[in-house]
Amino acid sequence: MVITTEPAMKPAYLSGLNEMQKKAVIHTEGPSIVVAGAGSGKTKVLTARIAHLLKEKKAAPHQILALTFTNKAAAEMRHRITGIVGNEAKALWLGTFHSVFMRLLRQEANSLGYPSHFSIYDTEDSKSLIKQITKALGLDDKVYKPAVVLGRISHAKNRLIAPEVYAADPTYQKEDAYMRMARFSEIFLRYTRHCLQAGAMDFDDLLVQTHKLLYNDPMLSAKYQAQFRYLLIDEFQDTNLVQYSIAKKLAAGHQNICVVGDDAQSIYAFRGADIQNILHFTTDYPDHHMIKLEQNYRSTGHIVDAANRIISHNEAQLKKKVWTDNPIGAPIDVLTTRSDMEESRLVVDQLLAEKFSHQLLYRDFAILYRTNNQSRNFEEALRKKNIAYRIVGGLSFYQRKEVKDLLAYLRFVVNHHDAEAFRRIINFPKRGIGPTTIDKIFSIAAEKSAPFWTVLSSSNDFLHGATAAALTRFVTLVDTATLKLENENAYTIATYMAKASGLLKELHEDKTVEGLTRYEHIQELLNSIKQFVDHPENNDPSLGSFLQEIALITSADKEDSNEDAVTLMTIHASKGLEFKYVYLVGMEEELFPSPMMLGSKADLEEERRLFYVAVTRAQLKLTLSYALSRYRFGMLTNVKPSRFLKEIDDHRKAKTIAKPRLPSPTAKATVAPKHLTKPSSSVRKIEAPLPSEATTDPTTLEVGQMVHHCHFGLGKVLRLGASAGMPKAVILFDKFGEKTLLLKYAKLEILPSTQKPYI
Repeated sequence: MVITTEPAMKPAYLSGLNEMQKKAVIHTEGPSIVVAGAGSGKTKVLTARIAHLLKEKKAAPHQILALTFTNKAAAEMRHRITGIVGNEAKALWLGTFHSVFMRLLRQEANSLGYPSHFSIYDTEDSKSLIKQITKALGLDDKVYKPAVVLGRISHAKNRLIAPEVYAADPTYQKEDAYMRMARFSEIFLRYTRHCLQAGAMDFDDLLVQTHKLLYNDPMLSAKYQAQFRYLLIDEFQDTNLVQYSIAKKLAAGHQNICVVGDDAQSIYAFRGADIQNILHFTTDYPDHHMIKLEQNYRSTGHIVDAANRIISHNEAQLKKKVWTDNPIGAPIDVLTTRSDMEESRLVVDQLLAEKFSHQLLYRDFAILYRTNNQSRNFEEALRKKNIAYRIVGGLSFYQRKEVKDLLAYLRFVVNHHDAEAFRRIINFPKRGIGPTTIDKIFSIAAEKSAPFWTVLSSSNDFLHGATAAALTRFVTLVDTATLKLENENAYTIATYMAKASGLLKELHEDKTVEGLTRYEHIQELLNSIKQFVDHPENNDPSLGSFLQEIALITSADKEDSNEDAVTLMTIHASKGLEFKYVYLVGMEEELFPSPMMLGSKADLEEERRLFYVAVTRAQLKLTLSYALSRYRFGMLTNVKPSRFLKEIDDHRKAKTIAKPRLPSPTAKATVAPKHLTKPSSSVRKIEAPLPSEATTDPTTLEVGQMVHHCHFGLGKVLRLGASAGMPKAVILFDKFGEKTLLLKYAKLEILPSTQKPYI
């Protein structure tokens, strides 16, 4: 009898992958770099790779460390992996750099002199502490601006420069003197000391302290090197010096480090990201294996081709040729308008036309810009058309004052050394405890070298009357809540503190619209804590666990992408997202590229990568726009089209047909300028003629003339007539079809006979 065997079945997680994606999944041993072009399915590859490690390589979940940059991306990966391997995914060390290293530090913090439930200072907490320090040193906070000082501290930390080293370096001292901040190093030293005394770390410390642990403690380093058999890093092009140094240390044991990224999307140098990390990975690991994911599944052929043309102008890059099997799609439109205000009107008109022509939703559209202040004109244009929109990057829910107030109470219950939380809550709601009393408590604590909570708990020794009584009630409030930590969950303690502190009562009694909104925000925070406690997969419903969970949440992680609204955002904020229709506005010199990015070739190449990122957000249609004049510093200024427009279209290098005369800042032009160049098949230039303020004289209008309407755009006059004695015209508009308009109210502009329709 002949026994035949069926070929081994392909694992389900490999189905649907192309050949290069499969290679990236199954090549698991040794260092490897996956160069993943925009829209090439890297998340799918990462999740399949982790599933392969668990299923085929028999790695235990705790042996896999997977690092990314947003909670949203980490949650999506975990969800997909759970769908493949089940509950095993819960034990993975998977999350953002900050959240994973916070988990590690919770276990090892004592060896650094921190409590295991250390507080995490956000930007507002850090700036508040810096204000306290500059005040104590008698420095002018208009010179030592908290945001600037914090930025310099962060920059030093990301270069692994300790405050003591910084203070002893004459080069840094000379630089500080030039910046008129000669005593910056004193602030840096005190800031670091205060954080340690308060049992608090800022976001940078989560990385710096992890680095310190691993590089200063060989036994602890060996422990984690042995544990993490496989290390995966997503968005590797965004890593900074500290992150990559930690990764190399952790991977030193097994050498199974896999980095996934796209150097063409490295756009965060201002945050400390170093593109050299991905460019030099092959040098750091000579025996590496490189895989290129070059098939784009997101965008049309025209968009992919444009992106390739853009990035080809950069010298510092890992060469790749992105391609797609998607349809060629619509050409890229380039809109030219006379002013920034007219740019916003035209973009919104185009957006409406596309929406109704293709039966789209508002959430299918995004308007991207280089700087936040560009949003104003577009907000006004959208509001005038009653179009719903959302601005990404606004105030996060967890950054609202009332939410931070209650969270500060909860932080202080968990960590009695948290000085910034204490300062925030000690007199809110008002208890009659002023700055003088607070300063006295900290002064006595400093004199006695004692924790300020110890001094606070014995305040009756040096204070009397109403102030001492108020402090005693506060201490009792915190002590009562602290006793609940061991046996009560986060929701029970949070509800108690919201009521017992008087915070809920204070907000409930404020019957203004703002007061009611703040009260609702507190209720929403309590709801979120209840959801956290009741979640079936949550094995730790404690208050400390909740505070850890939300400490690193960003506004991007909380965005509601299901809302039917046009999205407005900066290009930086758009990274990782995609939209069917994208409008990239303000394509002008000294706006994009930014004048601050013209100082070096490296800066200009980063700005070009930012352009590449913007273009590759579009799935079906990309529209670029620029104005010929824009208000800057209160003055209408003539501007030039961005140099990047020439790079997206090689045909723009053809002989100029007619150079337009730019409008005077003090006079209105009446005729749109001619195109700068001949249009190509992939890029379509659209010059927008704009209506004058005066209404066209109805008696001068003739059948066959081209006209422009402020809402309907370009059109051709088909018929003239009258209605109730008032002149009217039937006009065929390019985007909206036939419309009958009363000429008295239409405010049409008659265009030159040479004017052509949009299409």
